[in-house]
Amino acid sequence: MSQSIPVSWSSSEVSFPQAAVQPVEKLSNYDLVLRCQAGHRPDRSAFAELLRRYQSHIDKILYHLAPDWQDRADLAQEVWIRVYRNIKRLNEPVKFRGWLSRIATNLFYDELRKRKRVSQPLSLDAPRMVEDGEMDWEIAADNPGPVEDLSTREFYEQLHTAIADLPEVFRTTIVLREIEGMAYEEIADITGVSLGTVKSRIARARQRLQSQLQNYLDS
Repeated sequence: MSQSIPVSWSSSEVSFPQAAVQPVEKLSNYDLVLRCQAGHRPDRSAFAELLRRYQSHIDKILYHLAPDWQDRADLAQEVWIRVYRNIKRLNEPVKFRGWLSRIATNLFYDELRKRKRVSQPLSLDAPRMVEDGEMDWEIAADNPGPVEDLSTREFYEQLHTAIADLPEVFRTTIVLREIEGMAYEEIADITGVSLGTVKSRIARARQRLQSQLQNYLDS
């Protein structure tokens, strides 16, 4: 005859270990985005950490897209306002950096339309150069280090000037490709044009830059 064995549970006898809460500084970008998406509003500490990690990224994009605009700091602030309001809509947190770049680029285009700074129409019907003639340039930091000599600093100053002088559509694609290192497909998605147009604009932008900087490239 089987005998029943009484079982009782007591909250005083059973305890479960609590998961340790990691500081936001140690979380991955992916986890920071997830934390921002978890609540009714983005978690402030997680959002502040994302801002700290990517503020220079946004500053660099706006610097190269709008070098002559004096209100880039205001634009950068607006970028983060848009991120705060829309981060829950990001379906793939792993792609946060590209999504952030898209917001900054779209804001630039919005402001460009508002200011009616329309360049002369560009003929994109001309023969397209779709071959990816890579020019191995490493874009220097805004403040060159002490080890760089005068000629190197002068070259990068001229390069920044040459990029700033490009028509808007060329400047955007070359910045996203050469400075941000984005794939052609990402650039096409951000700018809303075909892959062939992206390749054409990048090739033509490189051609213009190479022509303007030929004296430095030959030295």
